[in-house]
Amino acid sequence: MASFISGLLFLFLLMGGAWPAVSQPSEPTDPMCYDWGESRKGAVSVLEGEAGWLTCPLFSHPSVYNFTSTQNARHNLIWYHLPEGHYLEQPIRHNWWLSKERERLWLQPAASSDSGWRLSKERERLWLQPAASSDSGLYICMLRNKSSCSKIAMQLKVLQRDEAVRRTDCEPPVAVAATPMVIELHHGAMLDCPDLENVTNVADSKPDVSWLHVTQETSTCVKSEKWNSDREQKGARIQVHVMLKYYQGLYFCSVVYQRGGRNLSFTRSINVTAVYPTTLPKEPSILHPALDQVFTVRPDSEVRLVCRALFPGILRSPWWEIWWTVDGKTLDTLSDQHRFSQSNSVVNEDMGDKMVENQLLIHDFNSQDLKSEFNCSVRNEKGWDTRRAQLEEEVSVPSLELACGLGVTLVLMVLLFVLYHVFWLELLLIYRSWFGTDERHTDDKEYDVYISYARNSEEETFVLSTLRKVLENEFGYSVCIFDRDSLPGGTITDETLSFVARSRRLLVVVSPGYASRGSQALLELKAGIDGMALGGHLRVILVQYRPVRRRGWVRELRRARVALALVRWKGDKSRELTSRFWKRLRVELPVRRAGSREEGEGSSKEAGLMRLYSQNSTNSQTGLLSSPVRDPQTDLDSAA
Repeated sequence: MASFISGLLFLFLLMGGAWPAVSQPSEPTDPMCYDWGESRKGAVSVLEGEAGWLTCPLFSHPSVYNFTSTQNARHNLIWYHLPEGHYLEQPIRHNWWLSKERERLWLQPAASSDSGWRLSKERERLWLQPAASSDSGLYICMLRNKSSCSKIAMQLKVLQRDEAVRRTDCEPPVAVAATPMVIELHHGAMLDCPDLENVTNVADSKPDVSWLHVTQETSTCVKSEKWNSDREQKGARIQVHVMLKYYQGLYFCSVVYQRGGRNLSFTRSINVTAVYPTTLPKEPSILHPALDQVFTVRPDSEVRLVCRALFPGILRSPWWEIWWTVDGKTLDTLSDQHRFSQSNSVVNEDMGDKMVENQLLIHDFNSQDLKSEFNCSVRNEKGWDTRRAQLEEEVSVPSLELACGLGVTLVLMVLLFVLYHVFWLELLLIYRSWFGTDERHTDDKEYDVYISYARNSEEETFVLSTLRKVLENEFGYSVCIFDRDSLPGGTITDETLSFVARSRRLLVVVSPGYASRGSQALLELKAGIDGMALGGHLRVILVQYRPVRRRGWVRELRRARVALALVRWKGDKSRELTSRFWKRLRVELPVRRAGSREEGEGSSKEAGLMRLYSQNSTNSQTGLLSSPVRDPQTDLDSAA
């Protein structure tokens, strides 16, 4: 081995101390070179400071280009770099450097002195060890010999660490998209770090791999050293013995290796998703529309039909399809396909099961479309399902007229409510005058009202000069007042009960001095309440002449106040006949229609004549009259 190195150094001295110059290729603008353009799939992203590599996209199809066959055909692989912001690509020139691998000493190209040892070519790959921000740009790989030439371009993006997408702070930055992996629940699987095999063959030593799991639900980071027995790290791989829902999420593998005396590293991620076992049904099913569901549509409008389906998760080929057909034809085969459009969206995803929604939008829906057959179909590798959307025309409702009608009705209802709330007494009096029944034609009562009051000068003046005068002269009621209408010589109790029984209403004037125990007023009140409770032929009305405290009410008044109407006298405010007091009182009194006033006056005169005749005859019998008897009509007129 030492002799071989000594010979190589001697050859170097014979050549004047210079390494063999690499033949310069022609420029990539050579017209004889076939240009494949830029490869979108070949675009690479790498973090600054991490190891990365570019694979020439010409070798992505081994049947067209194979590295071994191209070498046999004396093709040279040459790399060019067009930095960002530049317009002229520069060839990546290599020097030669020595590397020891097992029993061999390799003479390999090294990067030019301005890049140090960072760039090196290994078969169909260009290695960045590590990547720097200046490496970003367009890279062109060219295969050429004396008779043919082909080239293709690819983009390299060197990301800063703060540009990498990270959900949590504990996640390592990754420039490469996560590799998806699906594992059945309660089954096992093996996780291999992506791209690890690319560096295993070129590393000077065995790579060191560490794993980190970021849970899907809580987004917490758990290192492999803290995992339980259901999953464990075996060498560079992860062995999942029993897959659980908690084990879903991102798995990060960080690889550290040595090459050319340098410590290099990169990080990759795997997105692990759990699915229900294959023992469960995996055929798709349509959830909406239901079997008997009917869509109501309106012609000359835009109609939207929604189809929602469930696609169970499948381990190896999770493809699915959902689409609409019109009369058995797909939308792209219709003659008026511009009127139809559909869009898919994933509504929900759980353990690999996807709920997908497809919306069919029909522009300018017409009556002819009602005769068409709209079907929603779904399919995956396990089966398919289809369902028809039943359409019916919406019944036209004059919305404007209906809204106006409802608005007018609402306004009228509010207006009537306000009118009734303000003028309910007037309306009730008008109703009674038109449709009410005159009680004089249905009973044999003699009086309309019997007035009960405390026997004092103030209330007696109120009763005689106000209540009696208005009720008899203005409203035409026949009024009975005991002190005025009773005959001398009779028993007070019998006379009182007789008057109350012959009256249609008992009007009780309530004041602080009313209804002292043992008084005649209390007797009148008891008689009226008993007659109202037993026979129902008498109604009691309470007129509050003066405010009375609750404790001043006797037991009979307390019981009567709960069920009886109370009309309050408010002094001068209640003197006018149009006041609320007289309207409220008339509502409680018997009905009197037009012409009742004259009839009431006539009956009052007749009652007055009878009282005068009775008084005169009684006085004559007792010898109280010393003068001739006068004409009763004259006395009545003078009294009035």
